Amino acid sequence: MQKPATMRELEELGRVRLSKSFFMRNFLHSEISNFHGIPNIPDDPDLAIAAGRKLCEEILEPLRATFGDLAIRSSFRSAAVNGFGHENGFSCANNEINASRHIWDRRDAEGHMGAMACVVVPWFADRAAQDSDWRAMAWWVHDHLPYNVMHFMPNLTAFNVAWHENPIRRITSNIAPEGTLTEPGMDNHEGDHAEFYPSFPELKGG
Repeated sequence: MQKPATMRELEELGRVRLSKSFFMRNFLHSEISNFHGIPNIPDDPDLAIAAGRKLCEEILEPLRATFGDLAIRSSFRSAAVNGFGHENGFSCANNEINASRHIWDRRDAEGHMGAMACVVVPWFADRAAQDSDWRAMAWWVHDHLPYNVMHFMPNLTAFNVAWHENPIRRITSNIAPEGTLTEPGMDNHEGDHAEFYPSFPELKGG
């Protein structure tokens, strides 16, 4: 598929189904794009679709099946949108870091494909508002899903979650306790962590 050059072509891109529940259109919204008039359109739609399908099928669909509806806060960013966001302090990492993360249609420096979405899980956000520990969701995903990286944020306990061809499996957070929860080489990385999420449902759709 060529990069859309007309509104009708962008409509067709938006209709591409990535998984049972998600279409490409679900991931194209961007406040930076809308407010500053920078089109959030992939330069390489085929790569964006391929990476997005993996993210949806292997990460988002199991989350949705297990916990119910997901809210997509931020996901695909064109290189132009992400670059503008980084240069203007809108909480975007630079394009090199975000290749194969928020920039689905660019491979990383090692040539790997990947995709990231920032999601809110309402089932968990409601519990987190009642002082539930963000680490419960972090450990549940770590134990059940083939994620690349996760990063948790205070607003609505939203978190970035990514799929990648060569996953790192690192979890970080801006919520106390801040910093790195786990990554390869840490004593807590292997094994079962069910003690941290005793009231969580069993994995569905995985």
